[in-house]
Amino acid sequence: MNVLLVGAGGREHALAWKLAQSPLVDTLFVAPGNPGTAQVGRNLPVEALDIPHLVEVAQRERVGLVVVGPEAPLAAGLADACLKASIPVFGPTAAAAQIESSKAFAKRLMIEAGIPTAEARIFDDPDRAADFVRTTGRAWVVKADGLAAGKGVIVPESVGDALDAIQKLSATGSGGRLVLEERLRGPEVSLIALCDGERALPLPPAQDHKRLRDGDAGPNTGGMGAYAPAPHLTPVDITDLTAQIILPALRALKQARKPFCGALYAGLILTEHGPRVLEFNARFGDPETQAILPLLEGDLIAALAACAGNGALSDDMLHRTGDSAACVVLAAEGYPDTPRRGDVISGIESITDPNVLIFQAGTAWKNGQLTTAGGRVLGVTGVGVTLRAALERAYAAVDRISFPGMQYRRDIGAKALQ
Repeated sequence: MNVLLVGAGGREHALAWKLAQSPLVDTLFVAPGNPGTAQVGRNLPVEALDIPHLVEVAQRERVGLVVVGPEAPLAAGLADACLKASIPVFGPTAAAAQIESSKAFAKRLMIEAGIPTAEARIFDDPDRAADFVRTTGRAWVVKADGLAAGKGVIVPESVGDALDAIQKLSATGSGGRLVLEERLRGPEVSLIALCDGERALPLPPAQDHKRLRDGDAGPNTGGMGAYAPAPHLTPVDITDLTAQIILPALRALKQARKPFCGALYAGLILTEHGPRVLEFNARFGDPETQAILPLLEGDLIAALAACAGNGALSDDMLHRTGDSAACVVLAAEGYPDTPRRGDVISGIESITDPNVLIFQAGTAWKNGQLTTAGGRVLGVTGVGVTLRAALERAYAAVDRISFPGMQYRRDIGAKALQ
């Protein structure tokens, strides 16, 4: 079949790399893609939010499956448009994608479904939110209700910080409504499952590193690196969490006439009182995908097509290897606020280790040279029989890559090695 992958980031390069391995794929189109996806598929100059054009391309190229990477086109109704045109799509409708596009919607769904989550309050008025913080005297976590590209959450250390966070997020386009949430403590784990509306196939758990700098310092980002499998969850834990969190969310969405087909991502925190859901996402994580996909055996296209209604999703469609993988994100100078563009990237061609994968994100060709073109530029993934081996390979490759102002963390996965 012909497949259309929508998106342009490192997650999409990793998905394209994996999808292209399937014998079911005739032609893999990527819209708009990046220089990395062009190595494994055919890029199309169509933006991810240009829904009418994407549907037109899918019809013209006789696409048998559309795979949606980013959250924004899902929230904008790309899956709805594909379904209306009778094009199978892996990705939830806009109504089901509210589990990510509205933190208030997700919080209410969790409470009604009995899914363990943090205590929270929802405010449409920032002044009332500020009054609530002053009255309680607690440093509540402040979240913008809408999509904010991974930058809509502020974890304050004091009441004053919380008040500043309310003011900052309420002034953004995604902060017209705010969710104030109790701060929980413990290791965070990403559990992503492929879902067909009723059934779920969990993938290896991963751990993301959100802060910009070593030691979890600096501002929140879209993610500076990830590794998998996260050692915090055993196979039994994954089965239990799927039953306690993923499946109840699917049932609640189905009962609300918003069936969920796609990758349901549960951002978990493992507290001393048990796991709690910090957030749900309606798609593959970035950069978790770059660490998870190299650990999967089996035909990913077959599994995604089954979720989209072309077959029955089953537990034996994908299997986990015994390896570990670690992805280190290389970011541009000025990221996450004002990333610089146009810097020449060097060193990628010198990396020949078959256990190292370079996933491109914010890159572009300029005057015959690969240059920076976004905040997160590259994801360098190492694979090894142990996490230590995977990290050593990833960082050895990182040391061979350079561009002016390159930022990255040196402590990805470090806590798991202690």
